[in-house]
Amino acid sequence: MKTHIFAVLCTTALAFPAFAALKAGDTAPDFEARASLAGEEFDFSLANALEKGTVVVYFYPSAYTQGCNVQAREFAVNMDKFEAAGASVIGVSLDSIERLNDFSADPEYCAGKLAVASDEDGEIAKSYELDVQAGREGIKDTRGVEIDHGFAERTTFIVTPDGKVAETIGGLSPMQNVQKTLEAVERLSM
Repeated sequence: MKTHIFAVLCTTALAFPAFAALKAGDTAPDFEARASLAGEEFDFSLANALEKGTVVVYFYPSAYTQGCNVQAREFAVNMDKFEAAGASVIGVSLDSIERLNDFSADPEYCAGKLAVASDEDGEIAKSYELDVQAGREGIKDTRGVEIDHGFAERTTFIVTPDGKVAETIGGLSPMQNVQKTLEAVERLSM
């Protein structure tokens, strides 16, 4: 029952609009973090990624939870379209890098196409003015593994090469979030 309640929380309550989040025109805080792509760890730097073009920075509550699984899969399936529009994508959560190594390589979700970064202390999410909630004991992910960390609200930022937020996307279902993000990135590339 706890798992079901948590799944509903992740897909609905954490999908509500980010009222305090950075807005279009704000400077996106630069950050560096341990990240994983296809199960391989690397050092991610937003500044370095912006040298190559627009970066989609999407925050999500936790790997291997219902809504986050859908969102990661949707980003992975559409990665070619994001790249064609000149954008890269980095997911950020409070998961440990070890959890993200599994998630990034999982063929059902990130599928080795989507990089995900660890923000274990929640400082990156807070710098983007997102709500960070403490974890709760006994909550398990879709694999039955206990989740031992807090959660950032589901919000996506499109950051242009000048370091500015072009658009903030929140308050949508995971699938709608990805689709609206893709539409915004494609508009920017025109």
